[in-house]
Amino acid sequence: MESTRLQLEYNAEREDLIIPEYGRHVQKLIEYAKNIEDVKQQGIFIDKIVDLMMQIHPQSRNVEDYRKNPGKHVYGIARYELQAMPLSGVAPRPEDATKKPEKVAYPVIEAQFRHYGHNVQALIQKSLQMEPGPKRDGFVEVIGSYMKLAYKTWNKEHYVSDDIIKADLDTLSKGQLTLHDTASFDNLTIARRRKQQQQQREFGGREQDRRDRDRGADRDRGGHRQQRHDRNGGANNNRGRGGGGGGRRK
Repeated sequence: MESTRLQLEYNAEREDLIIPEYGRHVQKLIEYAKNIEDVKQQGIFIDKIVDLMMQIHPQSRNVEDYRKNPGKHVYGIARYELQAMPLSGVAPRPEDATKKPEKVAYPVIEAQFRHYGHNVQALIQKSLQMEPGPKRDGFVEVIGSYMKLAYKTWNKEHYVSDDIIKADLDTLSKGQLTLHDTASFDNLTIARRRKQQQQQREFGGREQDRRDRDRGADRDRGGHRQQRHDRNGGANNNRGRGGGGGGRRK
């Protein structure tokens, strides 16, 4: 009797997995789909493969157009040799897989007065586009208040006056933005101080409520302990009286 030899298939002899997370069986199914000559039947078979891929990765159902990515992956695994059209009506192309995103330019940061930040520069440019008048003056006062707040945040050890803010604002706007001497730049600082005080009061009120609840809970626990003590003491007294009576009956 001739011995039967097992035909073993080693991974080293197999083709590389194009998308490993779907496994080798999915790749074999896609290879089989490439040999289906009927385009309609091929499309039906591909839809079944996409359903299987969705079962392998169910978390992708939370993504919008969740069937689009597995459909693209099917064409990628098939090396774009499928004849059937996807549901989107646009067949993926090899160049789509290597498409690179647009290059993001580095932000331009002004070398002068960096401690104010880029947003101040943008606000100054926006104010220069406004018509001169009370509206622009109020907008510039807000910019000055933000500059003073940013200056204090950046350098807490040095005092900053409104004259310094006005001089820096004049330099940044190249002399195009000027304010009257009575303009104040403490609005945002005062508003932030009020907000911090309000938060502290709210926090203090919550802490006081918590302490009151704790004291009330302590009183309740103390009352329960006293009641248990009274009940235990009464029970002991009753047992003592009962025992004494028994002795007399003897």
